[in-house]
Amino acid sequence: MVHDVSEAGFQKDVLDRSHEVPVVVDFWAEWCGPCRQLGPALEAEAGRRGDDVDLAKVDVDSNQMLASRFGVQGIPAVKAFVDGEVAAEFTGAIPPAQVRTFFDSLVPSEADRLAEAADEASLRRALELDPAQRAAALKLARLLLAAGDGEEARTVLEPFADDFTAAGMLARLGLGDDDPASPALAAWDEGDHERALELLQEQIAAATDPERVDVLRRVMVAIFTELGPASELAREHRRRLSLAIT
Repeated sequence: MVHDVSEAGFQKDVLDRSHEVPVVVDFWAEWCGPCRQLGPALEAEAGRRGDDVDLAKVDVDSNQMLASRFGVQGIPAVKAFVDGEVAAEFTGAIPPAQVRTFFDSLVPSEADRLAEAADEASLRRALELDPAQRAAALKLARLLLAAGDGEEARTVLEPFADDFTAAGMLARLGLGDDDPASPALAAWDEGDHERALELLQEQIAAATDPERVDVLRRVMVAIFTELGPASELAREHRRRLSLAIT
């Protein structure tokens, strides 16, 4: 729900309503260029979440007491109310990606919730709702790889080729089922990261073709990404990989 709110309706439409769903309040003015820039991003993110969040717009010129009450010193000023209190806020026209993160901190979108599922139908629906849903794409691609549908997995992954995990999955598609690295890929699929990395190190050591080395490297980097920056296993194999390809 997106609606204009005045001082007279603020208690009911924002404070009381925020006990039911989060209410994001956009303090803005018609003459404010950054406000007009930010507005569509706010409305888009509110729209993605349907009835799970409200977006209220407060014209500060017409509602100066409200602006003063909530400490608005510059616009656009965005404040999220939960249970009658300000739960999160920012000032200025931030990029759409940051607007999305702001809304995600309040309530996940339907696509985000579907991306947490493990079944193909939910993941496909998540991507229909939000083609940029990276987590859903990676999980769907894994299911497709497990089913032997490499071509569709490639189609799903290609829009996310800038992601290290997606790049590694795309790289593995070029290796083929009978590639000597297949046992390493099988270990990766089974979640045995230690064995997968050890076997990939052996493959890199044996490789003489620079292009093959690069493909195997991308697969390893994907595994490093899955393990996370705090992983001692990833740090050790990253060090070994650097020495092997130097």
